[in-house]
Amino acid sequence: MELYVTEISKYVITLFLLAYTVLAFWAFKYKTEKKRKFIYAGQIISMFLMQISCFVQILARTGKVAYGFFFAFQIIVFASALMLFYIIYPEGNRLIFNNCCILLMIGMIILTRLSYDKAIRQFFIIVASFIIGFFVPEIIFRFDFLKNCTWIYAGAGIIAIGAVLILGAATHGSKISFTVAGITFQPSEFVKILFLFFMSAALYEAESLLELFLASVIAAAHVIILVLSKDLGSALIFFVIYLALIYISTENIGYLILGLSLGVIASMISYKLFSHIQVRVQAFLDPFSDIERSGYQISQSLFGISSGCWFGLGLYGGSPKSIPYVERDFIFSAIAEELGVVFAFLMILICIGTFLAFMYEGYFLRDKFYRLIITGIGVAYIFQTFLTIGGGAKFIPLTGVTLPLVSYGGTSVLTTIIMVMIAEGICMIRSDERYEAMERRRRRLEAQRRARLSERGQGKES
Repeated sequence: MELYVTEISKYVITLFLLAYTVLAFWAFKYKTEKKRKFIYAGQIISMFLMQISCFVQILARTGKVAYGFFFAFQIIVFASALMLFYIIYPEGNRLIFNNCCILLMIGMIILTRLSYDKAIRQFFIIVASFIIGFFVPEIIFRFDFLKNCTWIYAGAGIIAIGAVLILGAATHGSKISFTVAGITFQPSEFVKILFLFFMSAALYEAESLLELFLASVIAAAHVIILVLSKDLGSALIFFVIYLALIYISTENIGYLILGLSLGVIASMISYKLFSHIQVRVQAFLDPFSDIERSGYQISQSLFGISSGCWFGLGLYGGSPKSIPYVERDFIFSAIAEELGVVFAFLMILICIGTFLAFMYEGYFLRDKFYRLIITGIGVAYIFQTFLTIGGGAKFIPLTGVTLPLVSYGGTSVLTTIIMVMIAEGICMIRSDERYEAMERRRRRLEAQRRARLSERGQGKES
């Protein structure tokens, strides 16, 4: 019986995720949230049916009743979050929030399979993140002074990552975290948000080449501190955010080419200076030459992805735990192995759809400050996704960053949910802009109508 449930559920799980993904891209056909209502209803049904199918497979494999209660709590939390978001923020972008929820669901499913204790910790972090995150859109929508705090963002960000450089705990040679009262957190994740606000505020105010240069110097200070901390994955993400926002703000291709050239030079210097980068590059080029040491992680990741085939080995059917730090850096490999390459590919499409939704909202925004923030969030999100999946699939060298919303990691989940809710607040601002534009158009048409009536009246009198 267990075998039949596992085999059938593999295809059912992929089918529900396929339905969700098709609906996610179909939503772009409609410009307003009102016209997307039937799509969102289909998405919600698909995501919960996918989650139920996965936990049926988990219960069939393990027979543990505790997993059933854990699953029930997840259903309650995600259903409550979706309902509250729709009620409190009807002008938000529900596609982005739906995508956020289904990626969190996928992460919880695979973490439950990998480590029940870590899955429970992740679940409590998600609940706390939702509670905090639900206040964020209102703050973004109400407080316009946020665009005037340029140097506060810069100072706070540099102090935070500078403190990690001096006082932070070393993990595998990199100083990336603090531990306070038994809770470990990674300040660079929070500074990513401050950096986005700094760059957006600086470029919003910039009117001369000198102001662009000053913003670039402060951005370089962030990146250099992260490099000195050997947090090279975060340094690369900050650099890409900087390049993207400079180009979006100025639309000057020359700045982009210059930045990319400097990035290549910096990468070559980092390769010469840091031995662990040389090890990662060698493992990327030929992981099987030293499969028992430097190439072990990536080779096990490739074995896992290839063994999963199209529809996976089923939850608890593979051996993803053979990959060190699988729940953080190689979560994609575990998903591909047990849920299948098709499922993993559909998850990538959802990530791409989320990025497109961020950029779509930014494209129509009139306010430059908020446009830069939401497009910066989109770039940061998709580039981090690319680094994690690309590293695990041997497309690029490993960078040691997490897959947003999916990988295990409290700081990463919290900051990503906050970034999503910041984007939702900006979506509300775009809706407000649209209503104002409609009102201006209505007033203009009304004035034209009155003018025509006045002309007709004057003609009759003459």
